[in-house]
Amino acid sequence: MTVLRTERLRFEPFDDSHVDGLHAMNRDPDVQRYLLGRPETIDETRASVARVRTRRAALGYGWWAFIEAASGELVGAGCVQHLGHERANPLEIGWRLRRDRWGLGLASEAAHELARFAFAELDAPLVCAIRHPDNLASRRVMDKLGMRYIGLEEQHGEQVALHRLLRADWLAR
Repeated sequence: MTVLRTERLRFEPFDDSHVDGLHAMNRDPDVQRYLLGRPETIDETRASVARVRTRRAALGYGWWAFIEAASGELVGAGCVQHLGHERANPLEIGWRLRRDRWGLGLASEAAHELARFAFAELDAPLVCAIRHPDNLASRRVMDKLGMRYIGLEEQHGEQVALHRLLRADWLAR
């Protein structure tokens, strides 16, 4: 299992030891505002970790828990996965952080590492990211990464804003 690192974060593949930290983050209505739209239950968190572990076993990548180097605390999570969980689709990167870690640049740091992994380790020709159309903080992260807004499309039964970053644009930075 691949552990990734940035200056301030260690990315650990989801396992059962992360359930409590993930649930603490995912039960926060502010964290879930543009995701699930409501706090996640502990059973939903456990089921999510189990699903992610199954996908990781099949693909070799998926979701990571973000562990803050300075504190050792779980402060977020992020993924490299196929858009809509369909292997024919391009790779999607995604992230979320605990509310008390918003505004510190951690989302940009994490998104950069997720894109680097997708391009360098998985040889992706492009990566995409989706966000709720009203989630301007995620849009800023996507813009900093060099992603281009493509338009609105339906994913997971909802309209989302799709952004894309081509490998050539990543390498030209």
